[in-house]
Amino acid sequence: MENFDPLVKTDWLEEHLGDPDIRVVDIRGYVKKTDLGDGRQRADYLPAREEYDEAHVPGAVYVDWTSDITDPDDSVPAQVAKPERFKELMQSLGIGDDTHVIVYDHSGGQFATRLWWALTYYGHDRVSVLDGGWKKWTAEDRPATSEIPEPEPATFTPKPRPGWRADAESVLAASENGGSFILDARDPGQYTGEVARGEGKPGHVPGANHLHADSLLDPEEGTFRSEEDLKERLREAGLPEDRGEPVVAYCNGGVAATLPLFVLHRLGYTNLANYDGSWNEWGVREDLLVER
Repeated sequence: MENFDPLVKTDWLEEHLGDPDIRVVDIRGYVKKTDLGDGRQRADYLPAREEYDEAHVPGAVYVDWTSDITDPDDSVPAQVAKPERFKELMQSLGIGDDTHVIVYDHSGGQFATRLWWALTYYGHDRVSVLDGGWKKWTAEDRPATSEIPEPEPATFTPKPRPGWRADAESVLAASENGGSFILDARDPGQYTGEVARGEGKPGHVPGANHLHADSLLDPEEGTFRSEEDLKERLREAGLPEDRGEPVVAYCNGGVAATLPLFVLHRLGYTNLANYDGSWNEWGVREDLLVER
């Protein structure tokens, strides 16, 4: 899609709220981290439905990132929903094949880019993330409501792009033989092995480089950093100059990893994959090695 920017600004969204082909999605949520001591951490995946019910962008529908777009039958937490489940949700939200979806979370964060990635994975290119999210929207005193919309059902056709989703075997092959640049988007302590989450082993995928997903956002505004700043951070993380070279990103649950993938996509990288299982899978499988 020529000249389509998957990042939109708050002023643009306010001007286009009445457009019939737009569907705004509120996907606010949390990863609540608890320090268990001895370098271990627990993470609880939480939606923020009550915050949506209290106030949201006019016309926005709500998606629970922990359950609505995940596969309840997968033993690995937070895996993307299978095609039929994803299709049914999108159709119930009034998202059709031609709908321009605008997604926001609390800031410019990982839950919005997770849905951007999931829609892109299912062949839907007309999806944008709201820069700065709900935090920026409310800071600018833009319109909000508690009214829950009742969209007309639409027709959504999932067309999976297998290349956008990596599995453990393909990451293992890249780790052992090269061929793909592996990017770890977790907290620095998890990458080094100082911190281990849940039952997972400490450390990272052998050969992976590190770029903390949160570092791509302005800590005050929650907006994405400038293009120049982002390019510099990518350079420091060792990202290939060749934008056609394969890059696979992972985190703990395949959610934060979508932040760097979103940035790379906007900068013209064309061969991107999200290791959906991420450390929730890699960290507990005894047959997969780790590096510290």
